Amino acid sequence: MESTRLGRSELTVSRICLGTMTFGEQVAEADAHAILDRALELGIDFIDTAEMYPVPGRRETYTRTESIIGRWYASRPGARRRTVLATKVAGPARGMDWIRDGSPDLTPADIVNACDASLKRLQTDVIDLFQIHWPNRNAPSFGAVYFDPTKDREYTGIREQLEAFAALVKAGKVRAIGLSNETPWGLAEFVRLADAHGLPRVATVQNPYCLINRVVDNGLDEVMHRSGVSLLAYSPLAFGSLSGKYDGPGFDADQPALGRLARFPTMRAQRWGRADALAAAREYNALARAHGLTPTQMALAFCYRNWRVASTIVGVTSIAQLEENVAAWPIGLSPELLAAIDAIRWRHRDPGQ
Repeated sequence: MESTRLGRSELTVSRICLGTMTFGEQVAEADAHAILDRALELGIDFIDTAEMYPVPGRRETYTRTESIIGRWYASRPGARRRTVLATKVAGPARGMDWIRDGSPDLTPADIVNACDASLKRLQTDVIDLFQIHWPNRNAPSFGAVYFDPTKDREYTGIREQLEAFAALVKAGKVRAIGLSNETPWGLAEFVRLADAHGLPRVATVQNPYCLINRVVDNGLDEVMHRSGVSLLAYSPLAFGSLSGKYDGPGFDADQPALGRLARFPTMRAQRWGRADALAAAREYNALARAHGLTPTQMALAFCYRNWRVASTIVGVTSIAQLEENVAAWPIGLSPELLAAIDAIRWRHRDPGQ
């Protein structure tokens, strides 16, 4: 497995990262531990999680994923030293009132307290990459297309958040910091303020990136490139729609074995399960088959070989899925196939936004 350096940090990670948002909901603890074991065997040394996982977020399962990983570390002597561990502090509660009592902000105290709690659950003394899961300011994310200035309100400033991260780095609790679901302006401001005030510099941005959501290509890629910040691409298979599993005439909650979009009705209304997103995904999947590839192979190869992507986060529910994803690593896409992919995007743009 190839490795890459994250931004200007000292972190070096595998080009494939194991995402864990299914652990504790779709994946039982014993199975999660087996997946983690196999990931190490396959050369994946980068693990990503979050305090709010598993997804979909529920009061009953909040923080469960971190605890599962922590027990894996405790039962596997030496595993922590072999992995780069990333987790995330949740932004404003977004209706999840079990996160910091539904706070609409993310204060320095919230960041420090969340870090301490994650360290305890993960049974480790340091988080390698500590990320803000989504902005605390008014910003378009999770399917929102437009910025609406009328929704602006008071919020903790970016400099104050960076100062909280600086305290954690100084205390040896965090090695590097990152953002997630961030915009070009947000990233540029984090970098500007860090450089101006000698505060920790953002190493990564973890945003969706896949065939039906290439919003990163609309300007964020330039900011990241010129700022020396690495992209961690999540949802490369668009919650399974780019695997071909939803290419039939329809799916519903009576087919939970298909995956998250079928199992959780609330997720079907979100970006990946909308009719326009599924239509685009089916067109990409047909293109893959026409070129002798499985939909999964083409979708992953698009991320794996993209200059914008440092590491691709793959979320799985079985060892077989994990092995299939890793097996796609050597696959390259011809210039002709990449041109055909761009032609589909020109017609559909980014329906998974």
